Amino acid sequence: MNLILCGEYFCRTYALPVKIGSGSWLGGGVIELPGVSIGNSSVIGAESVVTKDIPENVAAEGNPCRIIRPLNGSSVS
Repeated sequence: MNLILCGEYFCRTYALPVKIGSGSWLGGGVIELPGVSIGNSSVIGAESVVTKDIPENVAAEGNPCRIIRPLNGSSVS
């Protein structure tokens, strides 16, 4: 399959800023998509793919990344 059409790449890429909050921990191999934010003091499990914003003080993991539980007695809304 030819991935080049009319001299241009078939799939265009783009860049957006990402935000990783203060005190957050990211496991090895985490992928954070463009434009996504991770809240302060959150923990992201290894090999997770963060596709949407993650709030503060939560543990999250998976592909796509999902909130597993709140941390430090906080509540998740």
